This record gives sequence, C-alpha cells and structure tokens, in this order.
Amino acid sequence: HVQLVESGGGSVQAGGSLTFSCQVSGYTYKYYCVGWFRQAPGKGLECVSVINYGGGTTYYADSVKGRFTISRDNAKNTLYLQLNSMKTEDTAMYYCSQRNNWSFGYWGQGTQVTVS
Repeated sequence: HVQLVESGGGSVQAGGSLTFSCQVSGYTYKYYCVGWFRQAPGKGLECVSVINYGGGTTYYADSVKGRFTISRDNAKNTLYLQLNSMKTEDTAMYYCSQRNNWSFGYWGQGTQVTVS
C-alpha cells in the first residue's frame, strides 16, 4: 500500500526559501515518476515539477523554472523540492504524488505554503 506524507510547508517572506520532503511508503517508489503539484486558492491543480524513476529527467512548470529544484533519494523512498526566490504567487497547498501504471494515482495530504 502506497502512502505519501509531505513535510516542510509554512510561512515565508517573498524571496525566501523552503524545502519540502515527501516520505513514500511501499516498494514501488523507485520504479515510478513522482512529482509535486499545487493548488492556489480559487484555482485548479497545477503540476509544479516531476522527476522520473531514476532521477535523470525532470520537468518544471514555467512559473517555477530556475527557482525550484526537485530531487529524489530512492534508497530513502523520499522526494524533495527546494523552493528558492519564492513569490507571493507561490502561495498554495502543495501535494506530492506518485504515478502508478495509468496516472498520478497516489497523493499525500498536502502541505500549506504562504508567501507574504
């Protein structure tokens, strides 16, 4: 059974930094893409960043490119997101997710970020 638990959210001033972690249970973590998504108040879900199973291929939304860095540690079943130069528009609930054979089927409970 796959479970994801995010940590690292909070309040930060514009220009500041945060680091997210996502601990993933289950043996399938190292075989699948994982990623970070966010939902701002009143807006839809946005894909922020995705990393492939080996960590060699990454995707970033244009809005975070150059500021956020995704990484993973397959030995620790952990996904990370480093958020730098944060902007007020980064305020959102952030979720980590792992793919299954069809979609991003497993989700964490979310961690809130407020940038002021």
